[in-house]
Amino acid sequence: MTTIGVPLSVAGSLLHWPATPMFVVYCVTIIALASYMGRATESLAIVAGPRIGGLLNATFGNAVELIISIFALKAGLVSVVLASLTGSVLGNLLLVAGLSFFVGGLKYKRQSFNVYDARHNSGLLKFAILVAFVIPEVFSMTMNEQKTLSLSVGISVIMIALYLAALYFKLVTHRGVYQHKEDVEEHEEPEWSKGKAMLILALATVAVAYVSESLVHTFEVVAHSFGWSELFIGVIIVAIVGNAAEHASAIIMAYKNKMNVAVEIAVGSTLQIAMFVAPVLVLISLLFPTKMALVFTLPELVAMVTAVLLTIVLSNDGDTNWFEGATLLGAYMIMGIGFYLL
Repeated sequence: MTTIGVPLSVAGSLLHWPATPMFVVYCVTIIALASYMGRATESLAIVAGPRIGGLLNATFGNAVELIISIFALKAGLVSVVLASLTGSVLGNLLLVAGLSFFVGGLKYKRQSFNVYDARHNSGLLKFAILVAFVIPEVFSMTMNEQKTLSLSVGISVIMIALYLAALYFKLVTHRGVYQHKEDVEEHEEPEWSKGKAMLILALATVAVAYVSESLVHTFEVVAHSFGWSELFIGVIIVAIVGNAAEHASAIIMAYKNKMNVAVEIAVGSTLQIAMFVAPVLVLISLLFPTKMALVFTLPELVAMVTAVLLTIVLSNDGDTNWFEGATLLGAYMIMGIGFYLL
């Protein structure tokens, strides 16, 4: 599909083919490219370990979203960018983790992952969403636009610094301190070498970024055709398509009972979106005429806080099953209906 989809996508964007059929072509092409990213990530996870494998997947997946968001910021579409960030948090915590737990749970009665990582990530999730996203919302109620932007910039710098410190903690100072049996008992041969896997990941990311940018230009026509709101497009459509690579990779890992990698992709990607991508976008927006403050709408904020609390309750024991996955998916569908009707 990739060999057909990429040339079709390039031809369609250059020749300005009708938006609605090209919307389908772009979506299918991104999903096809995601399978290659998943296989490359799996090879890297075997070579480098689940933490680095999951981090690489989250980084390459979120690079696509970052590129799309920069183009949207340049066009002044701040509400779409904030909505897509919300959608990424909800999509990773509820849809990706939910599908991973559900699919893996259908094959295995019980699956476990590193409980120390789960608790460490829980603390960061509480900080990233409950503190760093709620504080600007509350304080901005009595602030003017300039002060709100200054607050957002200050918070963004702190979040980026803490995210880098968290990576240093997990990958350097405390690497191997909190081991899990999955980390030490794996003796599997990778499908591709480290160099080949990195090359495929890089090429697939470039292709996904190109197709995703073309996809963004079809949203206005498709939204008008289907009656979708700007908020729904940002929260659901952009988030699902933009994170297709991570979705596929996490589910494949869960099906193979590699829950450390699956959880690292889902939760690690959420943390990277909230603590790195969102703050970076705030700082980048300073270069454009329309600035972006880190202030979400009330439905977006409540949805993210609810997703974080539910995820923490279900994952803090380091153990999961298909019913917990179904619970997360149910929460995602409820929120999806809500955003569709707004």
